[in-house]
Amino acid sequence: MGKITVETCHIEGLKVITPTVFGDERGYFMETYNANDFKEAGIDLTFVQDNQSASKKGVLRGLHFQKEFPQDKLVRVVSGEVFDVAVDLRPGSATFGQAFGVRLSAENKKQFFIPKNFAHGFIVLSDFAEFTYKCTDFYHPNDEGGLLWSDPEIGIDWPMPDGMTREDLILSEKDKLWSGIAEYRKERGI
Repeated sequence: MGKITVETCHIEGLKVITPTVFGDERGYFMETYNANDFKEAGIDLTFVQDNQSASKKGVLRGLHFQKEFPQDKLVRVVSGEVFDVAVDLRPGSATFGQAFGVRLSAENKKQFFIPKNFAHGFIVLSDFAEFTYKCTDFYHPNDEGGLLWSDPEIGIDWPMPDGMTREDLILSEKDKLWSGIAEYRKERGI
């Protein structure tokens, strides 16, 4: 391996990946994905779709998941900085309902691997951010689900962008209306 460093956390399956960056006076080069390195790190998957979004400071997207067609995701930031979060929704998991967050930025070049059956979201901390992610299944618009970003039972400690409060955050109408994890449990019989 050697081209990537992989960190785990208290939630099994989540991985923070830092690539080796080769830089000189001209700039830098790095591999953002190498199937052999990722396989050695325990991520032996076929990605079928790449997505990219751009958002301004204070935008919070999430917490999203696909219900019947769950996706593994490999996410990173190519411009700016975000705080990225995954919430464990795996039935029977010892960490069900727990969240883990990591700062991803163009500067730190970290990537976050999120397995299937996690809700995912992020908040933009910089003036602007471009966010990219690889997925192992295609997006199915009629299959999307979500959890309320501010659900106290999940208890995500979202960092606020400089000069902003929770009331200043920019969310889609859909993201304002998701229910919490208690309702998710009830719907799924968990």
